[in-house]
Amino acid sequence: MNDTFLRENYQKIVAQLPATVKLVVVSKTHPAEKIQELYTLGQRVFGENRVQELLEKQTVLPKDIKWHLIGHLQTNKVKTIAAFVGTIESVDSERLLEEINRQALNVNRKIKVLLQVKIAEEETKFGMEVSETKELFQKWLQGAYPSVEITGLMGLATFTTDENQIRREFSFLKHLFDQLSQHKSLETLSMGMSGDFPIAIACGSNSVRVGSAIFGERDYR
Repeated sequence: MNDTFLRENYQKIVAQLPATVKLVVVSKTHPAEKIQELYTLGQRVFGENRVQELLEKQTVLPKDIKWHLIGHLQTNKVKTIAAFVGTIESVDSERLLEEINRQALNVNRKIKVLLQVKIAEEETKFGMEVSETKELFQKWLQGAYPSVEITGLMGLATFTTDENQIRREFSFLKHLFDQLSQHKSLETLSMGMSGDFPIAIACGSNSVRVGSAIFGERDYR
């Protein structure tokens, strides 16, 4: 894809988003040059799935980029990104949250995280059950994990053409978000990707993760 198409795609997506909705550009599998191009257009928030790829890009790109780790994160990889990661959106277990807290303490910073809730029917999707999510959130409110800041929730809808099902799943997560916000106001409800972000926004999402609608199909290297 040449720069003109990339620029036009990006601007088309931005034009569709309400001012209250943050755009996380999913840059996984795409080279640093394309990220730099979007950076020059004003984009500052990028999402990566794999730690190794994130590390490679972070070293060569501008330091004011806010990197979001949006893929499944193994506990033994947390320490490699703890010093710079902006937000870890994919906290799907207490064990992972404990490790993020430990590594954040080691680098003397507070790391923002989203709790990933399983809302899809697919077994392949990661995420915590609602009961575990509520339990972790309560522990955090009571003072556990002091080097972590839980700023919201993230969820992946089922990969389906059934828009009613997608809407149900997103609405379910919005309801949970509102419930938890009664105890402490949460900032971020991360729902919606290239194929379903308009539905997600209609259901209350204020942060969307868009990749292929901007870059085109993934460049598998």
